[in-house]
Amino acid sequence: MQVSINNRHYQFSNDMLSRQNLRESYFHLANTIFGLNFDKWYASGYWDDKFIPYVLYDGDLAVSSAGVCVNDILWRGRRKRYVQLSTVMTLPEYRNKGLNRWLIEYVLNEWSDLCDAVYLLANDTVVDFYPKFGFDEFTEYDFTVPVRKVEGEYRKLNMDNADDLNLMKSKYAAGNPFAEVKANNFSQFMFHCLNFQSENIYCLDQQDAVVIMEHDGTQMICYDILAGSDAPLDEILGVLANDDTQTAHLGFTPRVIEGCSVKETLEEDYHLFVLAGKENIFKEHKVKFPLLSRA
Repeated sequence: MQVSINNRHYQFSNDMLSRQNLRESYFHLANTIFGLNFDKWYASGYWDDKFIPYVLYDGDLAVSSAGVCVNDILWRGRRKRYVQLSTVMTLPEYRNKGLNRWLIEYVLNEWSDLCDAVYLLANDTVVDFYPKFGFDEFTEYDFTVPVRKVEGEYRKLNMDNADDLNLMKSKYAAGNPFAEVKANNFSQFMFHCLNFQSENIYCLDQQDAVVIMEHDGTQMICYDILAGSDAPLDEILGVLANDDTQTAHLGFTPRVIEGCSVKETLEEDYHLFVLAGKENIFKEHKVKFPLLSRA
């Protein structure tokens, strides 16, 4: 549909995937602004209606967009729907024309009553922008556990192999038995696996687990654990540890925090905002939203 923003006309779409020219222009916008490559994710068939771009076009040129990422979460036995506002972007020559404001207001008007919470992750340049829409900044927490090397076997999964992909799907359905906050968004999970984590996915047959992790010196970064057995966390991490591995940084909130080091997230150029008036688990709890559910 056509919309007028500050006396200039644009085409608006929240269904651009069905039109090749609009889709390719949006993909180009995402690559230009954030270096994101949506082509493989789209071609894989894993992109579904849990990620919805709201896009403004000048002709066929995508000039501004705000994405909605829908996460069905499980928090302490309660099922909730959380919406992340993501990939908010505008071409440099179209900035300061009210396009992002129009999109965010449109998205909030459409989604605020359809979900339990709305949140977003922002960089330093826009920390004064989102409070204008009713967002407040909150703190996430990082969880680190000690790791000791354990003998065991594992193998790397290949995301281009159909059998490995089917294994991944079955383990995702089982979920992370160690997480306090669980997000059900296989589409977004696969975006990470196809684009950023394809070399970091391992299967531990004996422990009936798939783990997404990488090593950073003496620390292991464990993004997620998908397991259908009752193998203990320290055993799973230990099998994947190097001889010099000392700790594992968890990309999720553990159910059991005894023995964990818990610290405020101090990631540079990173700010968590939550919409006021909605549910907010970050207000009274030390939690981390699952890394591989983020858009």
